[in-house]
Amino acid sequence: MSQNHQLHVDKRSDNLTIDFASVMAVAVHDMKNSLSLLLQTIEDLSKSLPPSENISRQYIVDLHYEANRMNTTLVQILSLYRVELDALSLNIDECFMEDLVYEIIESNKTYTKQKNITCSVEVDSELSWFTDKDLLFLLLNDVLVNAIRYGASEIKISTVVENEYLCIAVEDNGPGYPQSMLDMSDAAMKSLSVNEGRTGLGLFFARMIAQTHKNKDRQGSIKLSNNSVTGGSIFKVLLP
Repeated sequence: MSQNHQLHVDKRSDNLTIDFASVMAVAVHDMKNSLSLLLQTIEDLSKSLPPSENISRQYIVDLHYEANRMNTTLVQILSLYRVELDALSLNIDECFMEDLVYEIIESNKTYTKQKNITCSVEVDSELSWFTDKDLLFLLLNDVLVNAIRYGASEIKISTVVENEYLCIAVEDNGPGYPQSMLDMSDAAMKSLSVNEGRTGLGLFFARMIAQTHKNKDRQGSIKLSNNSVTGGSIFKVLLP
């Protein structure tokens, strides 16, 4: 068991009361470790397939994608748990945006190559920002993966500094965000429904990461919209 989590057991007569949140945190941590090994095995298997095995390669890519989605969700759950404990701390350091963006694209190369998706980058090679690189990677990676999932064939990641905020935009030529998702971008966590096909956990997580970044009286945020020309989605994260 991880030293960071403890099971709180309260013995009352013959009954035991267990802190279920702590049990879940430990279980999620263990599942993440197993998924990491599974993802590595899938990647190795994909590399071993000859080019002629295109159908098998597609199955492997789909398997890798679903396992990666599960891993992302588990990371989000752990982060939300730490927020609940007031234990989510930022590791702020200088981060070069071009390096971060290309790292995200490289991590999804298996998907983009198999689906013939073009990824373009418009980032100043000298642009750096003080941020939590790991959390920002998780946020942007989730946006990119969703763009791939929902039918984009072209994805562009760009950055610009406006009014002392770093704006990172992920644009695609897919079907765009449905109105319900645009409305959900500002929804409180208590309003999200697990009975719906899309709970909005990813959006909530993205907004949480952005808002955790603060500088004096300024706070990070996210913004969702659809391109008026192409109809594709535009996801922006603004960091002070």
